[in-house]
Amino acid sequence: MKRIRSGRIGRSCISPSIQALVAWTFLAASALHAQDPREIVRRSVERDWTDFASVQNYTYQERNEFREYAKDGKVSSARSETHEILILNQRPYERLIARDGRPLSAREEGKEQEKLDREATRRERESPAQRAKYERDLAEERQFIREIPDAFTFRLKGAEAVSGQPAWIIGAEPQPGYRAATSDAKMFSKLRATIWIEQATYHWVKVEAQALATLVFGFGLLRVAPGGTLDFEQTRVNDEIWLPSRILIRADARLALIKKVRAEFDIRYSGYRKFQSDSRILTDREN
Repeated sequence: MKRIRSGRIGRSCISPSIQALVAWTFLAASALHAQDPREIVRRSVERDWTDFASVQNYTYQERNEFREYAKDGKVSSARSETHEILILNQRPYERLIARDGRPLSAREEGKEQEKLDREATRRERESPAQRAKYERDLAEERQFIREIPDAFTFRLKGAEAVSGQPAWIIGAEPQPGYRAATSDAKMFSKLRATIWIEQATYHWVKVEAQALATLVFGFGLLRVAPGGTLDFEQTRVNDEIWLPSRILIRADARLALIKKVRAEFDIRYSGYRKFQSDSRILTDREN
């Protein structure tokens, strides 16, 4: 038997097959950790799951349609509004440009321009303290998002391509005994969801959620009954970021606490264009 000289025991004494086994075991353990569903969700929340900061650098259109259904399942009424989202003094501003698929009348357009002029003047006169307060309020509004990793139990259901990009599919069920730290996060205990998270950037590219109990929005003016669904989709823009493409809510709802309807809220986003930092929105005062 060949002796091993003192002081020479080391990597060279380990056979290549064992070295490969050790390396494979290490990589497999790393991959398993990387695919822990709660860790994936936690990282997605930390890395701005909807690219919220980036969307504020884009102008686009948002079309909101509300459809009511009769008992026979046919649409009984529908109405819509289309807004153009502009960047006004480094912040988004919504301007109504169409109603029920038709452009505004000259009179309505004039009123919208007046609103834009007033808002432009107000923002120009804001102090640094007022602008800082706006940023703080905006951050606080989104604080509840950070509770998502603790509000649910997660299960990795598989993977598939979304818009040509590999994405994990993760099931989310309410965490028993979870107590929300913020008021907005209380709704998490009333939802189950399936989430598609892009593997490269950890963005949420698709969500399918269902109400397990009554959801209340808008100071109680809108109530969505159990069984209502919410679908959220994003699209790849300029091959660099994910931005919203559609939100669809289907529900038996009660409007203004009085009218009970079977309805759909259909929100679609289109026409994304990067806003140039040297661009300005002209108001009537500057035309």
